Amino acid sequence: METNINANIGTSLETNHTLDLSDKLYKVLIGIIAVAILFLAGELMYQFKSLPQNLPHEIMVSGEGKVYIKPDIAKVSFGVTSQALKSQDAVNQNNLKMNAVIKAVKELGVADQDIQTTLYNLTPVYSYVKGGNVAVGRAGEVAPSPMYYPYPGTQVISGYSLEQQILVKIRNFDNINAILDKATVAGATNVGQLQFTVDNPEKAQSQARALAIVKAKEKLQSIIGQSGLRISKLINISEGYSNYPMPMYAGAMAKDSASSAPEIQTGQQEVNSSVTLTYQVK
Repeated sequence: METNINANIGTSLETNHTLDLSDKLYKVLIGIIAVAILFLAGELMYQFKSLPQNLPHEIMVSGEGKVYIKPDIAKVSFGVTSQALKSQDAVNQNNLKMNAVIKAVKELGVADQDIQTTLYNLTPVYSYVKGGNVAVGRAGEVAPSPMYYPYPGTQVISGYSLEQQILVKIRNFDNINAILDKATVAGATNVGQLQFTVDNPEKAQSQARALAIVKAKEKLQSIIGQSGLRISKLINISEGYSNYPMPMYAGAMAKDSASSAPEIQTGQQEVNSSVTLTYQVK
């Protein structure tokens, strides 16, 4: 009798223990599922709010404006080159020539602020001698000297060359040919890069922009009339410019007082503006 009672008590304890574990596991699974559902719901809500169709609709229209303006400035470069045995002699000779060129253009109405030095280059001039002995002096300058290079074929400094260049702005176009002629007579050995431009292009750019905006708005009204769209407001504007350079006259002119400078045509400068307008659609 006592043995049977003990066995029944043990079986009852094991059954209760099994049931308790099952309940806890069930509750844990339910909790995990609930958390997963909440997470997925949050993700779906975020993605739904981020969908493109929920953003305001937009429409972009573009237009181009073009204006023509007459240049009011001519730019031309004058160059002078001098060579001498000594570097200082090359500098002195070149300065005399360039000062004469600058004086000549100033006498024809060019202001100081419209003359700019753009190049000043002093370089040695080398000579290559095949065979024989070449007499050289200090710093490699050719000079009668007892010191010789006994090697057949020697490169030596035979002098110095100085190249100087200035950029001149001409505001009175009636003086262009006279300035070109007088500068070469005064000593300019190179004349080139003649081009025409506008000193203050902002006015022309503003006019081109205004035309581009008008054309963009005309295009918008056409689209609205054909599609029935309803525009809310302008939300963005972007623009770009493209200026076409003038024809350029370049070349060297001989220093001959009897020669005449070529006839120069200024033409017109084209200024383009491209505008894109972005509107919000209701």
